[in-house]
Amino acid sequence: MKTLKLIWALMLVRMPSGLARYFWDAALPVRMGRRADPKAASVAQLVGLVRDPNQPPSVAESRVQMAGVVARFDRPEPQVQRRDVTLPGAAGERPARIYRPLDAAEGPLPTLLYFHGGGWVQGSLDTHDALCAKLARRTGIQVISYSYRLAPEHPFPAAPDDVMAAYQALYAQAETLGVDRHKIGVGGDSAGANLTASLLWSLSQDKRRMPAAQLLFYPAVDGRLTTPSIKAFADHPLLSLARIEGYLDLYLGPEVDRLQPRVSPFLAPDLSGQPPAFVLIAGHDPLWDEGEAYAKRLEEAGSAVTLARFEGQVHGFLNLTKVIPEADVAIDQAAAWLRQVLQG
Repeated sequence: MKTLKLIWALMLVRMPSGLARYFWDAALPVRMGRRADPKAASVAQLVGLVRDPNQPPSVAESRVQMAGVVARFDRPEPQVQRRDVTLPGAAGERPARIYRPLDAAEGPLPTLLYFHGGGWVQGSLDTHDALCAKLARRTGIQVISYSYRLAPEHPFPAAPDDVMAAYQALYAQAETLGVDRHKIGVGGDSAGANLTASLLWSLSQDKRRMPAAQLLFYPAVDGRLTTPSIKAFADHPLLSLARIEGYLDLYLGPEVDRLQPRVSPFLAPDLSGQPPAFVLIAGHDPLWDEGEAYAKRLEEAGSAVTLARFEGQVHGFLNLTKVIPEADVAIDQAAAWLRQVLQG
């Protein structure tokens, strides 16, 4: 019986949105007043059949699972130039990948420094290769994806320390990297968005040069884990509360304060002086509320904020373009915003 359910779930994932909606009909999940997108619901159903949201896998298994899902369900983007390089980290050189549009002119370009998601314990240049390439092609700017150190092998503060070192290197090595120093953006998804927000907090505290833009996809910014959406989606197959807790435990260990601004940027006492922000949130994601609240705090602190709400979507949907058409819509919106802010 389970085999038949798996086959049917996979068929729903692969069929066109209109047909999937027909089969779901009134059964589409509705939580917090938001109805799930039929393709997002299909992906969640499939994932729920192959793993228990309350029994997180080992780190090794989790890394393999994430890489496998992206490889199967994300559409590659070949129409960019790729170049693998290294950038400084806090404890030595780290891998990075540069994406330039095929028609880019010689010389420095506006550049987005991107930090992948994955709960600080998984994800890689390869899992986010297609997303970074799509952003480069659709914006016409350069994207540099950076591989920070992962927990539990390298717990906090290894990742934010690496991110700071990479950001500073963009200015120090601008000519070599083809970076326009005056048009640098930083961004990431989930844990990568957390590291982006943490970086900006640290820059503000140290009175260092700020980037020109920040791109935050479903940011994890509040370690209290007490929002209504955290509770409403605690059992969601794609990102359950048990998984979030497990990631934080691996990342921080028992001694680190979850509520310090480098871990929970939402709890920073002051967010003033930050650059324009594009914040994307998904309605069937436990991180919806903290992303929305963080966007509001940035706006209240004086930053220009564009908040993109995708009410039917799930956590991580930007890496599922082969099966969730709305992911391309979201990437287009982010790319248009980034192009406007960095290219003027």
